[in-house]
Amino acid sequence: MSQCLNPDCLYENPQGTSFCQRCGNKIILDDRYLPIKFIGEGGFGRTFQAVDVKRLNTPCVIKQFLPQQAGSASLPKATELFQQEAQRLQELGKHPQIPDLLAFFSQDSRLYLIQEFIDGQNLLEELKTQGKFNESQIKIILTELLPILQFIHDNKVIHRDIKPENILRCKNGNLFLIDFGVSKETSSSIVTKIGTITGTPGYAPPEQFRGMVYPSSDLYSLAVTCVRLLTGHFQNADGSDPLFDTINMEWTWQKYLSLSQELTYVLETMLQDIPKKRYHSAQEVLAALNNPKIQKSVVIPPPQPSNSHKSFTEDLGNGVLLEMIAIPGGTFLMGSSKNEPKRYDSESPQHRITIQPFYMGKFTVTQAQWERVAKSPQVKDKLQPNPSSFSGKNRPVECVSWLDAQEFCARISKSTGKKYRLPSEAEWEYACRAGTTTPFYFGDNITTDLVNYDGNYPYNSGAKGKYRQQTTDVGIFPPNAFGLYDMHGNVWEWCEDDWQENYINAPTEASASINRSGSGNILRGGSWNNGARHCRSASRDSYARVNRSNYVGFRVVVSSST
Repeated sequence: MSQCLNPDCLYENPQGTSFCQRCGNKIILDDRYLPIKFIGEGGFGRTFQAVDVKRLNTPCVIKQFLPQQAGSASLPKATELFQQEAQRLQELGKHPQIPDLLAFFSQDSRLYLIQEFIDGQNLLEELKTQGKFNESQIKIILTELLPILQFIHDNKVIHRDIKPENILRCKNGNLFLIDFGVSKETSSSIVTKIGTITGTPGYAPPEQFRGMVYPSSDLYSLAVTCVRLLTGHFQNADGSDPLFDTINMEWTWQKYLSLSQELTYVLETMLQDIPKKRYHSAQEVLAALNNPKIQKSVVIPPPQPSNSHKSFTEDLGNGVLLEMIAIPGGTFLMGSSKNEPKRYDSESPQHRITIQPFYMGKFTVTQAQWERVAKSPQVKDKLQPNPSSFSGKNRPVECVSWLDAQEFCARISKSTGKKYRLPSEAEWEYACRAGTTTPFYFGDNITTDLVNYDGNYPYNSGAKGKYRQQTTDVGIFPPNAFGLYDMHGNVWEWCEDDWQENYINAPTEASASINRSGSGNILRGGSWNNGARHCRSASRDSYARVNRSNYVGFRVVVSSST
């Protein structure tokens, strides 16, 4: 079908129609953009799904400027805001999670904006489909959105309308921030005064209705979005709000749910009425979310993943336990984007991978676990009970080869009846990212307070830190959103795959790539002996499967079907 753009018509014409059969209005825009479906309308106009006929019918979105208050004194301001949205998209569309601007023009005395089409659903639609979000899901949302907000604020733009409808999850699971129709460019100072009060009641912070906005104003709206997704409560038609006490002027969302101290502290800080009492940047929120030292000694309990299968603990005997975390299935983009700083060509091209649920070791295999299994009956090869250079029962075992790790898996599989194995490279990166798309699951950077690496070599102009020159006990640094520890740094981790130079012709499923054409196998995660660059989620290296080193260890996985 071809959708008529005449505001008084909107007739659905047969496919390929150039002029509306009802009103005669020209349908195709700029001789290339053909509207095919009416999506919706807001204060500034209407939105249509469309195709670009000059680019093999590539999907796109048409935004038609059609303000509800056309003819009033507010029309010049509305026109200015629509033009500003086009400018913002042109500036910010460089970010892979912000829709790109394809065109901006006037036709038949109306303004049109053409955007990249993102196939998916917004978080409000997702809430209606799946029900209330849990804590793990909210932490993943925060971890993915905060770097986007930091990018926006670094470009001196404030969104001013963060809400579930403006957060879109595409088919591969990545989140996009959309609708910059009321975004505002800041001056060189942090605060900016605006002439028109904008934003959505029930989400906008108090200062926004006084004509002032800060970067922390977006953080406030993001926190409101999170509590509404957690509780499922929104403003009523009469303006009353079950989550806000208008008498005492305070949020009451905590009475509807129970969260960890960690997330409660973060959301409460983001929701402070006075902007100076909030976090000052998205990066601060991300750090506080992952680092207990920043949260005034608030204890961080391990996040619980949202899964239909449950984590379990394997008793290896003599009081030695192996904790296995349930990792949910999903899809993700494997590898690094072309704009990720200090990336390697071996991390390209990015490709979509589908992951089935599985279990993964909460920690890398420790020396206590290794010693216990090494003393069990041999399957194929002998194992040295105490191979590590750095002694400590809770430190990761190291100086173990890929073949040693295979023997460990064979022995534990035989004794438990479950099929233990090394993770595939795709499983490892998926589990490490835990829903994030940034270089690290902590965000755009790391510090030696978060990860054990050589602090003399920070990432992307970051500050220098400690160089411990040895491994540390597992679990002393914050986990990712799946509850996995030390996926960055401490020791490199063996994967099942044989080394491939890049991802050209890579499979789209999570199984390991086995060719046995060489002697190298995949290592992931970086180590205490590497700079931060090597600790990124996408970083990969190879090592001869017979080699042993004091910076190489491993963790195990089990398929959910076993």
